[in-house]
Amino acid sequence: MASHPSSPPGPPLSWNDIDDVLLDMDGTLLDRHFDNFFFEEELPRRYALAENMPFDESRRRLMAMYRSVEDELAWTDLHYWTQRVGIDVVEMHRELDHMIGFLPGAAGFLSALKDRKKRVTILTNAHRAGVAIKTAKTGLDLQVDRIVDAFEVGYLKMRLEYWPACQRLVGFEPNRSMYIDDDERCLAAAKRFGIAHLIHSAKSSTRLPPEFSTLFPSVENLSVLLNGQSPRAL
Repeated sequence: MASHPSSPPGPPLSWNDIDDVLLDMDGTLLDRHFDNFFFEEELPRRYALAENMPFDESRRRLMAMYRSVEDELAWTDLHYWTQRVGIDVVEMHRELDHMIGFLPGAAGFLSALKDRKKRVTILTNAHRAGVAIKTAKTGLDLQVDRIVDAFEVGYLKMRLEYWPACQRLVGFEPNRSMYIDDDERCLAAAKRFGIAHLIHSAKSSTRLPPEFSTLFPSVENLSVLLNGQSPRAL
């Protein structure tokens, strides 16, 4: 994987220094195209039909609704959005579950972590109803030790309060943990808490070009981390 000039160098990666691998779900392991399409295209389309308004107006209204609760648990609460827009968004997830799938290299990465006897925990902001649908489709829950959703912790991952609460729940040692996410704000909060190994997932969607971080070492495919190279070489 070619390096990118905007991605800062990372420290040499030694798997012997890592006990816990903490992984984001959507945009790191699973293709974020599903979520982007769902909330930016399909839900606005159905909301437009329900409210008898043009698609552009529907999309504008929904984006404003999303922003109004950004960084709060309601932001990803599927039951909240069902009540807010009057459409069963959980059932919509089930209808569109054929779009749910792994990002390239993600499933192999999980298998390699299991072979290396690492404890693997998924830390997701996603609502547990959505997590249940995605794990049923992908078998993701069978490939990791634990999935922790934000509602179990009480905060979203970009909040500073999340990390001490998550540590109490999971029991990882920050200086012997790796955390990978496509959201720089979540990585920044983890950095402030003291997570030692931080990696940005640059290729969150198979339908969009990679977006490299200017703050954290970035990779387009998780599999390149397995050879122990410094992230600066990825």
